[in-house]
Amino acid sequence: MKTILIALALIGVQFTASAQYKKASLQAAGLTCAMCSNATFKALKTLPFIDKIDTDLNNTTFILYFKPNSNVNLDQIKGKVEGAGFSVAKLIVTANFDKIKVENDTHIPFAGQTLHFMNVKPQTLQGDKDITVIDKDFVSGKAFKQYSTQTKMSCYKTGIMESCCKPESGVAGKRVYHVTI
Repeated sequence: MKTILIALALIGVQFTASAQYKKASLQAAGLTCAMCSNATFKALKTLPFIDKIDTDLNNTTFILYFKPNSNVNLDQIKGKVEGAGFSVAKLIVTANFDKIKVENDTHIPFAGQTLHFMNVKPQTLQGDKDITVIDKDFVSGKAFKQYSTQTKMSCYKTGIMESCCKPESGVAGKRVYHVTI
């Protein structure tokens, strides 16, 4: 019995290690000068899962590289940007998938969270794929309104996940992120 439990634990560790975020491209809104960008850079650098940050000042974009096998919290990234006095205009995350089948309005457990895929064609995700977080406060108001017309599930419009976007079993109580490819 003990051997079985150890084997199951090792399989779980292997699955968790393969389902991870690698990096993110964060476009911040409201940056008007180098000091604004520097304040945002310093705030983001304090996150424990950030390995390094590259900046593109012309596009007010930060490329965030995550530490391997770290627990990435997308809400904390948004919080650091807002704490510096700005907002997230766009967040594209590179995630590593292992033969994950998705279609419109499917929920996929991923890296301790649940991803709700919106406005996607049926496909199997393999390897590194860019996904765009489209939750409120991760996109502009105009983009949020446009995405809200592309789902039948009320949770996206209302922000109330219990209405239809409940975290999958095994990740109960974890955050549900609405994403598109």
